[in-house]
Amino acid sequence: MSDWLEHTVQVEVEAPIDLVWSLWSDLEQMPRWMKWIDSVKVPEDNPDISLWTLKSGGFEFTWKSRILKVIPHQIIQWESIDGLPNRGAIRFYDRHTSSIVKLTAAYAIPGILGKIMDNLFLGRIVESTLKADLERFKQYALKTKAEG
Repeated sequence: MSDWLEHTVQVEVEAPIDLVWSLWSDLEQMPRWMKWIDSVKVPEDNPDISLWTLKSGGFEFTWKSRILKVIPHQIIQWESIDGLPNRGAIRFYDRHTSSIVKLTAAYAIPGILGKIMDNLFLGRIVESTLKADLERFKQYALKTKAEG
C-alpha cells in the first residue's frame, strides 16, 4: 500500500513564453535544474515516452513516463507507466513580458520509505526541493535569454 503526496509550486520568469516553453518541453534538459533528476531519456521513435532516473541520499528510483496531454505554451501532463508511481502537470501562463511556470507533482511513497520517513517530513523536503528546482529553472531561463 502506498500513500500519495501532491505538491504545487510556481515561479514567475522574466522571459517570454516561447523561451520558457522550449526549455521545459525539452525533457532531456531537466537535470540542468532539477536537483534529484539524474537523467531523462526520450526515445527518438516514441517522443511521448520518457525514461527517468532520480537519485537522492543513496536512493535511486527509475520510471517510465507517458505524456498524456500537450497544449503548446500551456500544459504538459504526464503519468508514470512503470517504476516509481507519479503523475502531474506543468502549466505555463503568458504574462507578455514574463511567464508563470506552475508545477504540480504527485507521487506514491514506496512502502519501505513510508516506514522509514514521516510523510509530512518527506513532503516538506520534496516541496522545498521543487521550489528550489523552479528557482534554478528561472536562473537557467534568464541566462539562456541573455545569451540569445
